Amino acid sequence: MRVSRIYVNAALNRGQLLTLDDAAAHYVRSVLRLKQDQVLVLFNGQGGEYICRLSEVSRKQVCASIDEQVQRDVESPLKVRLGMGISRGDRMDWAIQKAVELGVNHITPLITERCVIKFNDDKKHQRRQHWQHIIQHAAEQSGRCHLAELGEINALPDWVGKQQDLKIFLDPYAEHSLADLKNEHGLLTLLSGPEGGFSQLERQCALTAGFTPVRMGSRILRTETAVLAALAAVQTLWGDFN
Repeated sequence: MRVSRIYVNAALNRGQLLTLDDAAAHYVRSVLRLKQDQVLVLFNGQGGEYICRLSEVSRKQVCASIDEQVQRDVESPLKVRLGMGISRGDRMDWAIQKAVELGVNHITPLITERCVIKFNDDKKHQRRQHWQHIIQHAAEQSGRCHLAELGEINALPDWVGKQQDLKIFLDPYAEHSLADLKNEHGLLTLLSGPEGGFSQLERQCALTAGFTPVRMGSRILRTETAVLAALAAVQTLWGDFN
């Protein structure tokens, strides 16, 4: 029988009695429909996971008793920072979810010239909260014990100048492929554009910052497809797919 995994934003210790927050309690009580004395796994994104038994499931609260800590590591040896041009609708949500499943360590949503979504401060906060929940749920599903970090929404020129190590950006017109590159340190920064790709000025900005353009085959991929294809490829070349 599959045991459910739930992320909690709290310190976890063996022998602790934890009262779940409202969101986690609702999920346990109303979605999973778990009962008292049933087992679940909690993790807080700091590494490892905790085997727990539900000591109370009521309309008032849901409490879990932490019985055991389990050291579990499914992280790739390849550390990937992803800068991703913000796309419309559920494309961005879908790309973030799958990027977490594919082992990304840090995600920064980027405002680019061809980004059609406009953000004020309130909307930025709302979207980051929404994406943070997607990251948490993807970690729950994929078995990761460390959460991918979510950076602040940033402008592309500001972000590219701060990156280090092997830096590549996805460009359907590039001459090089990923197989032409070498990664000796297990660190990678990947830059992907929104719908419509990068402007010529943004391409030059990335080149000036030391990014290498690479193509993903001979076809032009949608933005969300290009991200996932690139992540699968780098995990095969330098990560834990090989």
